[in-house]
Amino acid sequence: MQTASTNICERLCNKSIHEIHLLLNIPRSIVSGIITKWKQLGTTAIQPRSGRPRKMTERGQRMLKRIVCRSRQLSAKSIAKDLQALCGLQISKTTVRRELHGMGFRG
Repeated sequence: MQTASTNICERLCNKSIHEIHLLLNIPRSIVSGIITKWKQLGTTAIQPRSGRPRKMTERGQRMLKRIVCRSRQLSAKSIAKDLQALCGLQISKTTVRRELHGMGFRG
């Protein structure tokens, strides 16, 4: 079974975007995007994401929020130590501050 992107690329030589859209019953914007990607990269495969993966997982964020809500007077350094002891997540105090700021905690 062929995917829509393969079909679009195969039919690219003889058909317009509008004709492909009508043939495959796919929105024109998707057809156009696939054709543009094909022309730029020579493939329609998903490219690897850019940037470094996040250190904090969703579970780590929940643990962080629980620690902070329990005691609001803790320093970022002590929160980082607590996270390491509780779930083995080794992060810096700067990361703790950044994550808390993203969650809406200030100060």
